[in-house]
Amino acid sequence: MSTKLYIYFEAEHTFYVQNPVFRDMKKITCLLLFLITTLSLSAQEWMTDFEAAQLESHSSGKPIVLVFQGSDWCAPCIRLDREVWNTETFKAYAPEHFVMLLADFPRRKENALPEAQAQANARLAEKYNPRGYFPLVVVMDASGRVLGETGYRRLSPEAYIEVLESFIPKG
Repeated sequence: MSTKLYIYFEAEHTFYVQNPVFRDMKKITCLLLFLITTLSLSAQEWMTDFEAAQLESHSSGKPIVLVFQGSDWCAPCIRLDREVWNTETFKAYAPEHFVMLLADFPRRKENALPEAQAQANARLAEKYNPRGYFPLVVVMDASGRVLGETGYRRLSPEAYIEVLESFIPKG
């Protein structure tokens, strides 16, 4: 492949070099940025800080959906993630209706959480999941008052949303 440099002269003897390879690199870079942006927009937005979730819930009026999961060992947790949380239906619905809070308890060393996050998740489990059920989905208001609990259910994303919404007082 031969590389040709094109040199353009402009006023006051300045010039720039345009190389076809650089032009292609610009296209590739733009495409990569577009893909990264698209993927990040389609990802479920999970909070991991309880106090921040409470503030968000209080300011937005949306209930908190706290999910206790073992992302690398709990088969029902992995199914719930795949069948509900990561579906386009749920990802489109959740941001407008829920504050999503994740308390993960991975077991593999390569998935270990920072110590501060692990301790914060343990404190949440002491209060909201003392029996240690996984997955456990807790719907609560901004003050932390539990409105309802559920776990893995073999339901469509739409039906699972109905279950979550059924815990929220109307009116």
